[in-house]
Amino acid sequence: MKKFLIIALMLAGITGFSQEDVEVKGNTVTIKETAPVWPGCEDSDDKKACFNKMLMQHIKENYKYPKNDKGEYIRGKATVSLEVTEKGNVVVTKVEGDNPKVNAAAKKMIMAIPKMTPGHAGGKPRSIKYTIPLTF
Repeated sequence: MKKFLIIALMLAGITGFSQEDVEVKGNTVTIKETAPVWPGCEDSDDKKACFNKMLMQHIKENYKYPKNDKGEYIRGKATVSLEVTEKGNVVVTKVEGDNPKVNAAAKKMIMAIPKMTPGHAGGKPRSIKYTIPLTF
């Protein structure tokens, strides 16, 4: 009876602590990571392509070109580092570029991204970091 109890406890422990999307082969552990899903892309066959398409559409619709003192539109480049948190919110961590007005407009536009379904790693929600180079 003791042997049966020990075996039952070992099996319960092994299955109780297993993780989804984790594969172990010898000394190699592979964790499958899934990207965040943009709202409206949940049923898409190619979620990555849908994400990119929706991001480009968001940029076209939400970026407001800043103006200089003469009232002329300012063009420039900005590199935006962002993170999609475990809850699906977008947080801008850094904006780099030559013009502060372009940087501020890029940050404002990225902060307007809607809440997403968060990315996963090992079956658990994880924050995923992105760096996006933009030319306006």
